[in-house]
Amino acid sequence: MSVQISPSILSSDFGQLAAECERVAGAADWLHVDVMDNHFVPNLTLGLPVVEALLKSVSTPIDCHLMIEDPDRWAPEYAEAGAGSVTFHVEAAHAPIRLARALRSAGARAGMALKPATAIEPYADMLSELDMLLLMTVEPGFGGQSFLDVVVPKIARTRELLGPDSDVWLQVDGGIDDTTVEIAAEAGANVFVAGSSVYGAADPIAAINNIRAAAIAAGG
Repeated sequence: MSVQISPSILSSDFGQLAAECERVAGAADWLHVDVMDNHFVPNLTLGLPVVEALLKSVSTPIDCHLMIEDPDRWAPEYAEAGAGSVTFHVEAAHAPIRLARALRSAGARAGMALKPATAIEPYADMLSELDMLLLMTVEPGFGGQSFLDVVVPKIARTRELLGPDSDVWLQVDGGIDDTTVEIAAEAGANVFVAGSSVYGAADPIAAINNIRAAAIAAGG
């Protein structure tokens, strides 16, 4: 399964958001857009109107990570707006299977996210309903945090549940750089969200390429 890099615009300059998105165009596979509501997580970022504006102005597909309450109500609107991938948190969803099906019906890839302390095993029977699993390697809510290596065994268990030939992508988000990506890739992840390590670099394109190369080397 190919390695993909999804830079998080949470670490970009929000005053020049469209330009910041274009800084990684051509190297990034996705743009990771963190939607936070100050309820599910203690931070407030952006919402559907900004995502709709980005969809009209950027060339890279958008990967929406919804850290919000009641995603059953709100998540399908992001898919209907044209986001290529929409990820909800299972801790907030009332009916995750129904929600995943609704996202797919609206034309998006359906992703489900788990906080670091949330076990994957209770959801083993619904993995076929998903296009992507997101395992948080930091507590959600803020960028710039350090990678939690206690999540690595869960990455490995999730890859074992999925199997080597699964079509479900395994994404990790939090503290990813060209060093920690090796740990996550070796455990079985193949999609990597990187924020400050990309947008904090002098050359974001080079940073993406370095992270990708490290992931390929470790996961191969």
